[in-house]
Amino acid sequence: MAEVILNHIKKVYPNIDQKKGKKKKEEAEKKSNLKVTEEGVLAVQDFNLHIQDKEFIVLVGPSGCGKSTTLRMVAGLEDISGGELYIGGQQVNDVPSKDRDIAMVFQSYALYPHMTIYDNMAFPLKLRKLPKDEIDQRVRQAAEILGITQYLDRKPKQLSGGQRQRVAIGRAIVREPKVLLMDEPLSNLDAKLRNQMRAEIIKLRQRINTTFIYVTHDQTEAMTLGDRIVIMKDGVVQQIGTPQEVFHHPANLFVAGFIGVPQMNFYNAELVKDSDGKYAVNLENVHVVLSEDKQKNLADNQVQPGPVTLGVRPEHLHLAEAGEQKITGTVEVSEMMGSAVHLHVSACGTDTIMIVQTMDIGENTAFPIGSSLSFSFGGHTAHVFDRETGENLELPKTV
Repeated sequence: MAEVILNHIKKVYPNIDQKKGKKKKEEAEKKSNLKVTEEGVLAVQDFNLHIQDKEFIVLVGPSGCGKSTTLRMVAGLEDISGGELYIGGQQVNDVPSKDRDIAMVFQSYALYPHMTIYDNMAFPLKLRKLPKDEIDQRVRQAAEILGITQYLDRKPKQLSGGQRQRVAIGRAIVREPKVLLMDEPLSNLDAKLRNQMRAEIIKLRQRINTTFIYVTHDQTEAMTLGDRIVIMKDGVVQQIGTPQEVFHHPANLFVAGFIGVPQMNFYNAELVKDSDGKYAVNLENVHVVLSEDKQKNLADNQVQPGPVTLGVRPEHLHLAEAGEQKITGTVEVSEMMGSAVHLHVSACGTDTIMIVQTMDIGENTAFPIGSSLSFSFGGHTAHVFDRETGENLELPKTV
Protein backbone atom coordinates (compact mmCIF):
# COMPACT_ATOMS: atom_id res chain seq x y z
CA MET A 1 0.00 0.00 0.00
CA ALA A 2 1.24 3.47 -0.93
CA GLU A 3 -1.39 5.39 0.97
CA VAL A 4 -0.22 8.87 2.03
CA ILE A 5 -1.84 10.76 4.91
CA LEU A 6 -1.07 14.36 5.83
CA ASN A 7 -2.62 15.16 9.19
CA HIS A 8 -2.59 18.82 10.35
CA ILE A 9 0.74 19.39 8.59
CA LYS A 10 2.34 22.77 9.26
CA LYS A 11 5.50 24.45 8.06
CA VAL A 12 6.97 27.45 9.84
CA TYR A 13 10.10 29.24 8.72
CA PRO A 14 11.37 30.66 12.02
CA ASN A 15 13.09 33.99 12.55
CA ILE A 16 16.82 33.29 12.50
CA ASP A 17 17.76 36.20 14.70
CA GLN A 18 15.42 37.40 17.45
CA LYS A 19 16.91 40.90 17.21
CA LYS A 20 16.00 40.99 13.55
CA GLY A 21 12.62 39.35 14.13
CA LYS A 22 10.57 42.52 13.74
CA LYS A 23 12.36 43.48 10.55
CA LYS A 24 11.96 39.99 9.11
CA LYS A 25 8.25 39.97 9.92
CA GLU A 26 7.80 43.31 8.18
CA GLU A 27 9.69 42.06 5.11
CA ALA A 28 7.62 38.87 5.01
CA GLU A 29 4.38 40.82 5.26
CA LYS A 30 5.42 43.04 2.37
CA LYS A 31 6.43 40.11 0.15
CA SER A 32 3.36 37.93 0.60
CA ASN A 33 0.06 37.34 2.32
CA LEU A 34 1.47 34.48 4.39
CA LYS A 35 0.56 34.57 8.06
CA VAL A 36 3.37 35.81 10.30
CA THR A 37 3.47 34.73 13.95
CA GLU A 38 5.97 34.95 16.78
CA GLU A 39 7.34 31.58 15.60
CA GLY A 40 7.99 32.89 12.11
CA VAL A 41 6.35 32.75 8.69
CA LEU A 42 3.60 30.13 8.30
CA ALA A 43 4.28 28.72 4.82
CA VAL A 44 1.77 25.85 5.17
CA GLN A 45 -1.12 25.87 7.64
CA ASP A 46 -3.12 22.90 8.91
CA PHE A 47 -2.83 20.81 5.73
CA ASN A 48 -5.06 17.72 5.83
CA LEU A 49 -5.23 15.19 3.00
CA HIS A 50 -5.81 11.43 2.71
CA ILE A 51 -4.32 10.12 -0.55
CA GLN A 52 -5.45 6.64 -1.59
CA ASP A 53 -3.14 3.99 -3.00
CA LYS A 54 -2.39 4.66 -6.71
CA GLU A 55 -4.31 7.94 -6.65
CA PHE A 56 -3.07 10.90 -8.73
CA ILE A 57 -3.20 14.06 -6.60
CA VAL A 58 -2.36 17.51 -7.98
CA LEU A 59 -1.40 20.45 -5.76
CA VAL A 60 -2.13 23.66 -7.64
CA GLY A 61 -2.04 27.35 -6.85
CA PRO A 62 -0.17 30.59 -7.59
CA SER A 63 3.52 31.06 -6.86
CA GLY A 64 4.26 31.17 -3.12
CA CYS A 65 1.09 29.34 -2.06
CA GLY A 66 2.99 26.51 -0.30
CA LYS A 67 2.45 23.67 -2.76
CA SER A 68 6.14 22.92 -3.41
CA THR A 69 6.90 23.26 0.31
CA THR A 70 4.22 20.64 1.02
CA LEU A 71 5.70 18.32 -1.60
CA ARG A 72 9.19 18.76 -0.17
CA MET A 73 7.90 17.84 3.30
CA VAL A 74 6.49 14.60 1.86
CA ALA A 75 9.86 14.00 0.20
CA GLY A 76 11.78 14.65 3.41
CA LEU A 77 13.61 17.64 1.94
CA GLU A 78 11.90 20.03 4.39
CA ASP A 79 11.39 19.49 8.12
CA ILE A 80 7.79 19.29 9.29
CA SER A 81 6.99 21.92 11.91
CA GLY A 82 3.79 20.25 13.11
CA GLY A 83 1.38 17.42 12.36
CA GLU A 84 1.92 13.85 11.21
CA LEU A 85 2.90 12.42 7.83
CA TYR A 86 2.22 8.76 7.03
CA ILE A 87 3.41 6.82 3.98
CA GLY A 88 2.21 3.24 3.63
CA GLY A 89 0.90 3.23 7.18
CA GLN A 90 4.22 4.32 8.71
CA GLN A 91 4.76 7.73 10.32
CA VAL A 92 7.76 9.24 8.54
CA ASN A 93 8.14 12.71 10.11
CA ASP A 94 11.69 11.90 11.20
CA VAL A 95 12.51 9.24 8.59
CA PRO A 96 15.34 10.30 6.20
CA SER A 97 14.34 10.95 2.60
CA LYS A 98 16.32 7.95 1.32
CA ASP A 99 14.35 5.59 3.55
CA ARG A 100 10.84 6.76 2.59
CA ASP A 101 10.67 4.73 -0.65
CA ILE A 102 9.76 7.77 -2.72
CA ALA A 103 11.17 9.21 -5.94
CA MET A 104 11.05 12.81 -7.11
CA VAL A 105 11.11 14.49 -10.52
CA PHE A 106 12.23 18.13 -10.38
CA GLN A 107 11.51 21.15 -12.56
CA SER A 108 15.13 21.09 -13.73
CA TYR A 109 15.96 17.68 -15.14
CA ALA A 110 18.93 17.23 -12.77
CA LEU A 111 20.68 14.73 -15.06
CA TYR A 112 24.39 13.95 -14.84
CA PRO A 113 25.86 15.52 -18.02
CA HIS A 114 28.89 13.19 -18.17
CA MET A 115 26.77 10.00 -18.01
CA THR A 116 24.83 8.32 -20.78
CA ILE A 117 21.06 8.14 -20.53
CA TYR A 118 21.38 4.48 -19.56
CA ASP A 119 23.78 5.30 -16.73
CA ASN A 120 21.62 8.21 -15.53
CA MET A 121 18.66 5.88 -15.19
CA ALA A 122 20.70 3.06 -13.69
CA PHE A 123 22.49 5.25 -11.13
CA PRO A 124 19.94 5.03 -8.26
CA LEU A 125 19.78 1.24 -8.70
CA LYS A 126 23.58 0.94 -8.60
CA LEU A 127 23.56 2.86 -5.31
CA ARG A 128 21.20 0.21 -3.94
CA LYS A 129 23.64 -2.45 -5.23
CA LEU A 130 21.05 -4.38 -7.20
CA PRO A 131 22.24 -7.18 -9.52
CA LYS A 132 23.34 -6.02 -12.97
CA ASP A 133 20.72 -8.16 -14.71
CA GLU A 134 17.91 -6.59 -12.67
CA ILE A 135 19.28 -3.09 -13.26
CA ASP A 136 19.40 -3.70 -17.01
CA GLN A 137 15.86 -5.12 -17.02
CA ARG A 138 14.40 -2.20 -15.08
CA VAL A 139 16.18 0.47 -17.15
CA ARG A 140 15.16 -1.03 -20.49
CA GLN A 141 11.60 -1.59 -19.33
CA ALA A 142 11.28 2.05 -18.18
CA ALA A 143 12.90 3.27 -21.42
CA GLU A 144 10.37 1.29 -23.44
CA ILE A 145 7.43 2.69 -21.46
CA LEU A 146 8.69 6.24 -22.05
CA GLY A 147 9.78 5.73 -25.66
CA ILE A 148 13.45 6.58 -25.11
CA THR A 149 15.11 3.21 -25.80
CA GLN A 150 16.92 4.61 -28.86
CA TYR A 151 18.55 7.32 -26.73
CA LEU A 152 20.10 5.12 -24.03
CA ASP A 153 23.65 5.50 -25.42
CA ARG A 154 23.45 9.30 -25.78
CA LYS A 155 24.40 12.06 -23.36
CA PRO A 156 21.78 14.49 -21.96
CA LYS A 157 23.06 17.43 -24.06
CA GLN A 158 22.14 15.48 -27.21
CA LEU A 159 18.45 15.34 -26.25
CA SER A 160 15.62 17.85 -26.43
CA GLY A 161 13.92 19.24 -23.33
CA GLY A 162 11.01 16.82 -23.62
CA GLN A 163 13.35 13.85 -24.03
CA ARG A 164 15.43 14.90 -21.01
CA GLN A 165 12.27 15.14 -18.90
CA ARG A 166 11.35 11.60 -19.95
CA VAL A 167 14.77 10.47 -18.80
CA ALA A 168 14.26 12.20 -15.44
CA ILE A 169 10.90 10.45 -15.07
CA GLY A 170 12.49 7.16 -16.14
CA ARG A 171 15.21 7.51 -13.50
CA ALA A 172 12.46 7.92 -10.92
CA ILE A 173 10.25 5.00 -11.97
CA VAL A 174 13.07 2.44 -12.25
CA ARG A 175 13.22 2.53 -8.46
CA GLU A 176 9.59 1.33 -8.34
CA PRO A 177 8.82 3.78 -5.52
CA LYS A 178 5.71 3.73 -3.35
CA VAL A 179 5.15 7.41 -4.15
CA LEU A 180 6.26 9.40 -7.17
CA LEU A 181 6.57 13.14 -6.52
CA MET A 182 6.68 15.60 -9.43
CA ASP A 183 7.50 19.28 -8.87
CA GLU A 184 6.38 21.33 -11.90
CA PRO A 185 8.12 18.91 -14.31
CA LEU A 186 6.72 20.50 -17.48
CA SER A 187 7.25 24.19 -16.75
CA ASN A 188 10.48 24.38 -18.77
CA LEU A 189 8.86 22.99 -21.92
CA ASP A 190 7.11 24.90 -24.70
CA ALA A 191 3.33 24.66 -25.11
CA LYS A 192 3.37 21.85 -27.70
CA LEU A 193 5.79 19.72 -25.68
CA ARG A 194 3.77 20.31 -22.50
CA ASN A 195 0.68 18.93 -24.23
CA GLN A 196 2.62 15.89 -25.42
CA MET A 197 4.18 15.25 -22.02
CA ARG A 198 0.81 15.56 -20.27
CA ALA A 199 -0.46 12.77 -22.49
CA GLU A 200 2.67 10.71 -21.71
CA ILE A 201 2.17 11.13 -17.96
CA ILE A 202 -1.48 10.04 -18.27
CA LYS A 203 -0.33 6.89 -20.12
CA LEU A 204 2.46 6.33 -17.59
CA ARG A 205 0.16 6.29 -14.56
CA GLN A 206 -1.85 3.50 -16.21
CA ARG A 207 1.27 1.36 -16.57
CA ILE A 208 2.98 1.70 -13.19
CA ASN A 209 1.57 0.88 -9.77
CA THR A 210 2.42 3.91 -7.69
CA THR A 211 0.84 6.94 -6.04
CA PHE A 212 1.42 10.29 -7.74
CA ILE A 213 1.66 13.69 -6.06
CA TYR A 214 2.09 16.38 -8.68
CA VAL A 215 2.72 20.11 -8.16
CA THR A 216 1.91 22.75 -10.76
CA HIS A 217 0.77 26.36 -11.10
CA ASP A 218 -0.89 25.48 -14.42
CA GLN A 219 -4.56 24.73 -13.81
CA THR A 220 -4.86 23.03 -17.23
CA GLU A 221 -2.34 20.41 -16.07
CA ALA A 222 -4.26 20.04 -12.81
CA MET A 223 -7.61 19.54 -14.56
CA THR A 224 -6.31 17.00 -17.07
CA LEU A 225 -4.03 14.95 -14.82
CA GLY A 226 -5.53 14.80 -11.34
CA ASP A 227 -8.00 12.34 -9.87
CA ARG A 228 -8.38 15.05 -7.25
CA ILE A 229 -7.06 18.59 -7.08
CA VAL A 230 -5.85 20.46 -3.99
CA ILE A 231 -6.11 24.21 -4.55
CA MET A 232 -3.91 26.32 -2.27
CA LYS A 233 -3.51 30.00 -1.51
CA ASP A 234 -1.17 31.65 1.01
CA GLY A 235 -0.34 28.31 2.65
CA VAL A 236 -3.99 27.37 3.18
CA VAL A 237 -6.01 24.70 1.36
CA GLN A 238 -8.97 26.37 -0.36
CA GLN A 239 -10.68 23.28 -1.79
CA ILE A 240 -10.08 19.58 -2.43
CA GLY A 241 -12.13 17.79 -5.06
CA THR A 242 -12.27 16.17 -8.49
CA PRO A 243 -11.71 18.41 -11.52
CA GLN A 244 -15.46 18.40 -12.14
CA GLU A 245 -16.25 19.36 -8.53
CA VAL A 246 -13.90 22.33 -8.35
CA PHE A 247 -15.02 23.55 -11.79
CA HIS A 248 -18.78 23.25 -11.27
CA HIS A 249 -18.89 23.87 -7.51
CA PRO A 250 -16.01 26.21 -6.53
CA ALA A 251 -15.76 26.73 -2.77
CA ASN A 252 -15.07 30.45 -2.97
CA LEU A 253 -14.23 33.36 -5.24
CA PHE A 254 -10.53 32.47 -5.35
CA VAL A 255 -11.17 28.93 -6.61
CA ALA A 256 -13.83 30.18 -9.03
CA GLY A 257 -11.39 32.69 -10.50
CA PHE A 258 -8.38 30.38 -10.52
CA ILE A 259 -9.99 27.36 -12.17
CA GLY A 260 -11.19 27.91 -15.73
CA VAL A 261 -9.69 29.60 -18.80
CA PRO A 262 -10.65 32.38 -19.35
CA GLN A 263 -11.54 32.98 -15.73
CA MET A 264 -15.08 33.38 -14.40
CA ASN A 265 -16.82 36.75 -14.70
CA PHE A 266 -17.87 38.40 -11.42
CA TYR A 267 -20.60 40.99 -10.89
CA ASN A 268 -22.16 42.87 -7.99
CA ALA A 269 -25.72 41.55 -8.01
CA GLU A 270 -28.75 41.12 -5.76
CA LEU A 271 -30.12 37.78 -4.57
CA VAL A 272 -33.91 38.01 -4.24
CA LYS A 273 -36.90 35.78 -3.57
CA ASP A 274 -39.87 35.88 -5.92
CA SER A 275 -43.48 35.88 -4.72
CA ASP A 276 -43.50 32.08 -5.04
CA GLY A 277 -40.47 31.80 -2.74
CA LYS A 278 -37.95 31.00 -5.49
CA TYR A 279 -34.43 32.44 -5.47
CA ALA A 280 -33.39 34.66 -8.36
CA VAL A 281 -30.57 37.09 -9.14
CA ASN A 282 -31.01 40.64 -10.37
CA LEU A 283 -28.21 42.08 -12.49
CA GLU A 284 -28.95 45.48 -14.03
CA ASN A 285 -32.26 44.93 -15.88
CA VAL A 286 -32.02 41.12 -15.97
CA HIS A 287 -33.94 38.90 -13.54
CA VAL A 288 -32.81 35.25 -13.66
CA VAL A 289 -34.51 32.53 -11.61
CA LEU A 290 -31.99 29.96 -10.40
CA SER A 291 -32.21 26.26 -11.27
CA GLU A 292 -33.94 23.72 -9.03
CA ASP A 293 -30.73 22.24 -7.61
CA LYS A 294 -29.48 25.73 -6.72
CA GLN A 295 -32.86 26.53 -5.13
CA LYS A 296 -32.51 23.49 -2.89
CA ASN A 297 -28.90 24.22 -1.92
CA LEU A 298 -29.63 27.84 -1.00
CA ALA A 299 -32.76 26.83 0.93
CA ASP A 300 -30.86 24.12 2.82
CA ASN A 301 -28.29 26.75 3.83
CA GLN A 302 -31.09 29.18 4.80
CA VAL A 303 -29.51 31.88 2.64
CA GLN A 304 -31.22 35.25 2.99
CA PRO A 305 -31.80 37.66 0.09
CA GLY A 306 -29.29 40.50 -0.20
CA PRO A 307 -26.19 41.75 -2.03
CA VAL A 308 -24.07 38.94 -3.54
CA THR A 309 -21.23 38.42 -5.95
CA LEU A 310 -22.56 36.68 -9.04
CA GLY A 311 -20.20 34.48 -11.04
CA VAL A 312 -20.80 33.28 -14.62
CA ARG A 313 -18.19 31.49 -16.72
CA PRO A 314 -17.41 32.98 -20.19
CA GLU A 315 -18.66 29.83 -21.96
CA HIS A 316 -22.00 30.11 -20.13
CA LEU A 317 -22.83 33.58 -21.44
CA HIS A 318 -24.79 33.62 -24.70
CA LEU A 319 -25.86 36.20 -27.24
CA ALA A 320 -29.34 37.37 -26.29
CA GLU A 321 -32.19 36.28 -28.52
CA ALA A 322 -35.24 38.32 -29.49
CA GLY A 323 -37.64 38.79 -26.59
CA GLU A 324 -35.08 37.60 -24.01
CA GLN A 325 -34.00 39.67 -21.03
CA LYS A 326 -30.57 41.01 -21.84
CA ILE A 327 -27.55 42.95 -20.67
CA THR A 328 -26.06 45.40 -23.15
CA GLY A 329 -22.37 46.18 -23.38
CA THR A 330 -19.69 47.51 -25.72
CA VAL A 331 -17.17 45.27 -27.48
CA GLU A 332 -13.61 46.28 -26.52
CA VAL A 333 -11.59 43.28 -27.76
CA SER A 334 -12.47 40.50 -30.21
CA GLU A 335 -10.15 37.48 -30.43
CA MET A 336 -10.73 34.88 -33.14
CA MET A 337 -9.63 31.50 -31.71
CA GLY A 338 -10.70 29.32 -34.64
CA SER A 339 -13.66 27.37 -33.27
CA ALA A 340 -14.71 30.26 -31.03
CA VAL A 341 -14.52 34.03 -30.65
CA HIS A 342 -13.41 35.43 -27.28
CA LEU A 343 -15.06 38.77 -26.65
CA HIS A 344 -14.15 41.34 -24.01
CA VAL A 345 -17.26 43.41 -23.39
CA SER A 346 -17.60 46.44 -21.13
CA ALA A 347 -20.81 45.77 -19.21
CA CYS A 348 -22.16 46.10 -15.66
CA GLY A 349 -19.24 48.33 -14.78
CA THR A 350 -16.64 45.65 -15.42
CA ASP A 351 -14.80 43.73 -18.15
CA THR A 352 -16.91 40.75 -19.20
CA ILE A 353 -15.37 37.89 -21.17
CA MET A 354 -17.65 35.68 -23.22
CA ILE A 355 -16.95 32.81 -25.58
CA VAL A 356 -19.08 32.59 -28.71
CA GLN A 357 -18.84 29.35 -30.70
CA THR A 358 -18.43 30.08 -34.42
CA MET A 359 -20.70 27.14 -35.30
CA ASP A 360 -23.54 28.97 -33.51
CA ILE A 361 -23.18 32.19 -35.52
CA GLY A 362 -22.10 30.87 -38.93
CA GLU A 363 -19.76 33.01 -41.00
CA ASN A 364 -20.79 36.24 -39.27
CA THR A 365 -17.90 36.24 -36.80
CA ALA A 366 -17.18 39.98 -36.99
CA PHE A 367 -17.72 41.88 -33.75
CA PRO A 368 -16.32 45.37 -34.48
CA ILE A 369 -14.60 47.20 -31.65
CA GLY A 370 -16.99 49.73 -30.15
CA SER A 371 -20.11 47.95 -31.36
CA SER A 372 -23.02 47.21 -29.06
CA LEU A 373 -23.73 43.63 -27.98
CA SER A 374 -26.45 42.02 -25.85
CA PHE A 375 -26.04 38.84 -23.83
CA SER A 376 -27.69 36.80 -21.09
CA PHE A 377 -27.22 33.63 -19.02
CA GLY A 378 -29.26 30.78 -17.58
CA GLY A 379 -30.17 30.12 -13.95
CA HIS A 380 -28.32 26.79 -13.99
CA THR A 381 -24.99 28.49 -14.81
CA ALA A 382 -25.05 31.22 -12.14
CA HIS A 383 -22.78 30.93 -9.08
CA VAL A 384 -23.72 32.94 -6.00
CA PHE A 385 -21.01 34.03 -3.54
CA ASP A 386 -21.17 35.90 -0.24
CA ARG A 387 -20.21 39.52 -0.93
CA GLU A 388 -18.18 39.79 2.30
CA THR A 389 -16.49 36.39 2.74
CA GLY A 390 -16.36 35.21 -0.88
CA GLU A 391 -17.73 31.79 0.14
CA ASN A 392 -20.03 29.89 -2.25
CA LEU A 393 -23.51 30.21 -0.72
CA GLU A 394 -24.66 26.93 -2.27
CA LEU A 395 -22.11 24.70 -0.56
CA PRO A 396 -22.67 23.29 2.95
CA LYS A 397 -21.03 25.47 5.58
CA THR A 398 -18.01 23.95 7.33
CA VAL A 399 -17.81 24.26 11.10
